[in-house]
Amino acid sequence: MLNWVNKKRISLIFLFLGSLTGFLYWRFVGCSTGTCPITSHWYASILYGMLLGWLVGDLIASFQKVGPKE
Repeated sequence: MLNWVNKKRISLIFLFLGSLTGFLYWRFVGCSTGTCPITSHWYASILYGMLLGWLVGDLIASFQKVGPKE
């Protein structure tokens, strides 16, 4: 388990940042009418933020693994 956490450290950091960003977006921007599918509920904003954070973190981690070719 600890080995997996070390491998996915960057993705997990971005997952947390994405969830925080999703919550802050819901809190301060949100949807005043309640008809927006993502931003009308706090849990939907957090889940989408977590998904995007994980994808961005995994993308960045994959670029770090690929070093210069010799």
